[in-house]
Amino acid sequence: MNLPNSKFLPIQKLASIFNTSSATYKYYWLLAIIELVEENNIYIPKRKLFAKMISNSWYTINYFHISFGKQDNLQNAVEHILNHEGLTIDERKSKIEFQLEITQNKKTISQLMHFDKNVPHWLLSAWFPGLDKIMIYEKSSRFENDCLYRLNKESIEINPIWIPYLQLNARVLKDFCFWNLSLFLQSRNPNVPDIPNKLIKPATRNSLTKQTNDYWKIVFKELGSIKCIFTDTKLYFDEKNFALDHFVPHAFVSHNLIWNLIPIEKKFNSSKSDKLPKYESYFDEFFELQKIAFEINMHYNPRSKYLDDYLTIFPSYDKFDKDKFTNTIQPLITIASNNGFLFM
Repeated sequence: MNLPNSKFLPIQKLASIFNTSSATYKYYWLLAIIELVEENNIYIPKRKLFAKMISNSWYTINYFHISFGKQDNLQNAVEHILNHEGLTIDERKSKIEFQLEITQNKKTISQLMHFDKNVPHWLLSAWFPGLDKIMIYEKSSRFENDCLYRLNKESIEINPIWIPYLQLNARVLKDFCFWNLSLFLQSRNPNVPDIPNKLIKPATRNSLTKQTNDYWKIVFKELGSIKCIFTDTKLYFDEKNFALDHFVPHAFVSHNLIWNLIPIEKKFNSSKSDKLPKYESYFDEFFELQKIAFEINMHYNPRSKYLDDYLTIFPSYDKFDKDKFTNTIQPLITIASNNGFLFM
C-alpha cells in the first residue's frame, strides 16, 4: 500500500515503520497519533495516546477474541483493564479513553505507562536507525532528520512540517495502519476468518429481519412450527417466540450467511450470547434443520438470493452434503474454542 507522496517530507521513512514488527504496538501507536492530530492535537500527553491504543484494540481483543501473541503486552493490558475498570467488552471508545485518563487505579496506570518503555521511541527508529533510546530522545528534541514528533518525558509534540500532511491524508494513513495490522494479525491467526473486519467495532450489527422474513418464514409456513435444537421448545412464527441466531457465533465468523443461521428460543438466545455449541451434542439436529430449510426454499423460492450462501460450502445445489457441512462447521468451532470462545 503506497502512501501519498510529498516533495518536502521523507515519506519513505514513514512508509517503512512497519517493516520490522514483533508486536502490535507500532500500529496502534501511529493510529492513535493520526486520530489525535486529525482532531488538531499537536502537544499530546503519552497517557492520552496509550489510552487510545487500548480503546482501538478493545473490541478486537474482547469481542472477537483475536490473539495478539503471548508476548504482546497490549493484549495483556486490555484484559487487565476489562477486569478492573468496570468496562464492558463492547464499550464505546470515548468512554474507555475517558476512564483511562482519569483512573486512579495504580495497576491500570502501571499497565498504561508500561508502553512508555519502548513504544514512543521505537517508532522513530525509521528516522534514527541503530540508535538507542537516549539518542533518539535527544535527536528528536531538535526534530532532526525531519522526524515525525519530538519526544518529551510525559508527552510528544508533532513536528509542524508533518501536521498538514497528516491531517490532509488522515484517512489514507489510518487505512495504511489497518492494512498492515491486518497482515500482522492474520499471520498470528491463520485460521481465523475475516481479520480486517474485526479491527473496528461496527456502528451497528446488521439486522437479520430479511433472512427471517424472506427465508425462514417460508419454512415456518410449511412446517407449522420448528423445534429449537437447544431447548426442544416448539417455535411459532406468529407467536414470535424465537430469534434467528448464529450457530457458530457472529463474533467469530463475522458474517450472516444463511447456512449458519437457525431459529432458536428467544429466551435461550439471550443467555447463549456468544458461546459455542458443542459439536457432538448439536450438529446433527442443526444439519437436519438446515437441510429441511434448504429443500423447502428450493421448492417454493428457488430464486432466493440466500440459497447462494450455500455455494460457499457446496459446489452446486445438487447435493446437500453432510460431510462438506461437517468440514465447514467443526473446524470453526474448534478454532473459535482455541481463541477463547466458551462453550454453552
